Amino acid sequence: MPKDEQKPEGIEEPKLRRHDSLDLESSNVKGHHGHSNTDNLSWTAVLSLAFQSIGVIYGDIGTSPLYVYESTFSKGIKSKDDILGVLSLIFYTITLLPLIKYVFIVLRANDNGKGGTFALYSLLCRNTKVGLLPSQQAEDQEVSNYQLELPTKCNQLAISLKLKNFLEKSLISKYTFLLVTLLSTSLVIGDGVLTPSISVLSAVGGLKAASPVFTEGRVVWISVAILVLLFSVQRFGTDKVGYCFAPIVSVWFAFNAGIGVYNFIKYDPTVIKALNPGYIIDYFKRNGIDAWISLGGVFLCVTGPLYWPVFVSAVLASIVASQAMISGTFSIIQQSLALGCFPRVKVVHTSLKYEGQVYIPELNYILMLACVVVTFGFRTTEKIGNAYGVAVAFAETITSSFMVLVMILIWKLNIILPIIYVCCILSVELTYLSSVFYKFPHGGYFPIAFAIVLLGLMFIWNYVYRKKYYYEMDHKVSPDALRNITSRSNLSRISGLAIFYSELVHGIPPILEHYVENIPALHSVLVFVSVKSLPISTVPPQERFLFRRVQPRDAYVFRCVVRYGYTDSRNDEESFEQILMHRLKEFMKDEFYIQLSNTQLTQNPQSAIEWSGELVSDNVHQNDDEAETIMCRANQEALDRELGAIDKAWNEGVVHLMGETELVSHKGASICNKFVIVAFNFLKKNLRQADKVFHIPRKHLLKVGMIYEL
Repeated sequence: MPKDEQKPEGIEEPKLRRHDSLDLESSNVKGHHGHSNTDNLSWTAVLSLAFQSIGVIYGDIGTSPLYVYESTFSKGIKSKDDILGVLSLIFYTITLLPLIKYVFIVLRANDNGKGGTFALYSLLCRNTKVGLLPSQQAEDQEVSNYQLELPTKCNQLAISLKLKNFLEKSLISKYTFLLVTLLSTSLVIGDGVLTPSISVLSAVGGLKAASPVFTEGRVVWISVAILVLLFSVQRFGTDKVGYCFAPIVSVWFAFNAGIGVYNFIKYDPTVIKALNPGYIIDYFKRNGIDAWISLGGVFLCVTGPLYWPVFVSAVLASIVASQAMISGTFSIIQQSLALGCFPRVKVVHTSLKYEGQVYIPELNYILMLACVVVTFGFRTTEKIGNAYGVAVAFAETITSSFMVLVMILIWKLNIILPIIYVCCILSVELTYLSSVFYKFPHGGYFPIAFAIVLLGLMFIWNYVYRKKYYYEMDHKVSPDALRNITSRSNLSRISGLAIFYSELVHGIPPILEHYVENIPALHSVLVFVSVKSLPISTVPPQERFLFRRVQPRDAYVFRCVVRYGYTDSRNDEESFEQILMHRLKEFMKDEFYIQLSNTQLTQNPQSAIEWSGELVSDNVHQNDDEAETIMCRANQEALDRELGAIDKAWNEGVVHLMGETELVSHKGASICNKFVIVAFNFLKKNLRQADKVFHIPRKHLLKVGMIYEL
């Protein structure tokens, strides 16, 4: 930090003190605002991202013509007017849901440029205390992009406050929010299994029309081969894959448009009549309950000739549609992981230029296996379409429900507008949802069963994660206990830096006391690090570290909280311990000058000298200039001694200590409690370990075992 910024910050900093929390930030950056990082992108970069989005995003909805009519008219076409009725339904469904709902409404409810269920959940958690994450701190709200830009509409405050107070006081509401969010996440992951299967199988199924040689079995095997190839290239990342797929989708769209115009002119220009919504009403009058059942097929239009060129283009486009959902699945798993709602897995950031482009190896192979099983199991696009419709319709309905709350609690709109949204959009989605559930026995059961299993795993992980955190809170080392530990006569202080890792933010974890009881030795500098996630998309690097010195001062014990957003990546170019050391020394400099300012040392030079450790004889009288010179020298020497102690510890060596906790049920625990603990331990044992997630060098790692009774 430049010298000209130190003193002004030193004067204002004491206001950050709060009960049992971290007092000082390592640094603050003036002028930083919580806007999306796309604000600073050039037009070239924006156009590049837009070009990628053609393949990665619009490829999904763009391949709907491959299967929507087949799924809608599964029993055959009864009349020409039915075609017009369904075409009208498709046109107005696409207009209402992807265009009006998402482009004009949902995209406005973004979290610093990030969207999805977790983005909506994080917005609601920050505005309304409905979150269940136990590691919240007052300082979190001081992150520059944490606060929301709320409208000031006084006439709507009454309704918003009433609803807000109700939700904050209701524990059931908080659990409902969490469960619904996890359910939506599970459905999207299930969608990531079904989209590749139905897209590729429907495209390859066109071979049966070309030659009788291509039987159903051969079509299935070809589809599986394409799916395996698709998942094999995921490790190259969305950045490279997006550039490859965007031209493919562009060609596919060109074929769609060209063939559509050709057929419109040559065969039947009267299909333009489908713009008249009256055909929708007539369609329902003629077909009754069959029309309602067919809505499940129509809904697939929002999921998202020249035979051989079109066939090749269709297959490639189906691969792109699959890629879109796979990328989305990786992204939402990353968000779930960051918020403590998913077991630890490896997240690889595949782009150095753009954040949020990730690849998850373990999940990639699980998705590939699931897609192969679904393709072999269902074998037809009709059955997969039934399952697909349930997953998408359910997820769409949850998104709309969250949007209603965002409109009332965050945007504070006139109550008439949320009501209109419910009547015009949510009601339509509920109608589609009721239709797709009719096909529950014919494949619709798969996404529900898949989501329930995944929801159970995610809830178990999150539940035990929170129980473990509260256990550490109840058994944390108090300041008095820490002073007693560091002052023990049998305790040796050895040269070096020890970094203790813990999820506990509000104190020192019990693992320290357990460690000292078994090994009566501590390093000369101790740093207790907690890595936590905030319910925001990203934390600016300059605001990521919070430090606090634990007294006594000469013990050289520090607490540190490292804060990440749910889309943040770790800096792989520089080791975590190097970044930590740099931030720690910045904090110590800031702290030193703040302490001087707090005690008004500039008005009492003699006390400044004594506080800094400089001994001055009583019979020596200095004038003010001499005293000020000595004070500056003494202060600088005291600071240099502390920084020198840190550097010496660093040079002597760094040891990373991590708790290897074993969780057991307490005596008299219920069967349900025992099952949850066993399931959590199984997941923890068989998935990625914490030291791999934190990128800790193995040769400097020491694990400390301890038993927690939950």
